[in-house]
Amino acid sequence: MTGYATTRDRVEHYFDRSATKVWEQLTSDAPVSGIRATVRAGRDRMRDLMLAQLPDDLRGMRILDAGCGTGAMAVELAKRGADEVVAVDISPALIDIAKKRMPQDLSNRITWVAGDMFEATHGAFDHAMAMDSLIYYTAADISQIMSKASKRVTGKCVFTLPPRTPALMLMWRAGKLFPRADRSPQMVPHTTAGVAHALRIAGVHGRLKEIERVKSGFYISTALSFEGRR
Repeated sequence: MTGYATTRDRVEHYFDRSATKVWEQLTSDAPVSGIRATVRAGRDRMRDLMLAQLPDDLRGMRILDAGCGTGAMAVELAKRGADEVVAVDISPALIDIAKKRMPQDLSNRITWVAGDMFEATHGAFDHAMAMDSLIYYTAADISQIMSKASKRVTGKCVFTLPPRTPALMLMWRAGKLFPRADRSPQMVPHTTAGVAHALRIAGVHGRLKEIERVKSGFYISTALSFEGRR
């Protein structure tokens, strides 16, 4: 997974050295500008939509929060009673913020890990969540990620991707005009059919389902779920 590793390293560099303060503010209760307010509202709605795909009662379950960021999803999963939430992010700086924000009464339910979100050493899970953490990867990369995840996740992998709309494609092409050193990690727009095709080509068997698209100002993302065939 050379492409995956290269993109992962670029994401780590961006969030640890360029975007930590911005991300800390965006995911807090602090006032933000109009544009960022639409992104915050969209992410809040998406988190609720993703959580709705899992049982309300997660007691007895082990859940992976892949690309946990500052920890909002992990906290909600723990509040639902999950025995253990393994919250992983490639950025140690974001993990540090998540640890500081965690309610102390949930500390025995959340394991914070700085590293690769799909590393096999994290073990097996009942479900996995990946909110906006796969948005930088190609369909081929995603198929390989789902192949690895389906071997260790018995239930749903719920994740988000940027949709392949004309507006997002225009921004994607415009972003390629900037010098590489000046770019943030590039989002890769997708169609559900394109991801499904990549899964078939890679021999990854299971059920891919498009759940819903969330559009809130500058935040546009599609929620999907994948259940590997056993």
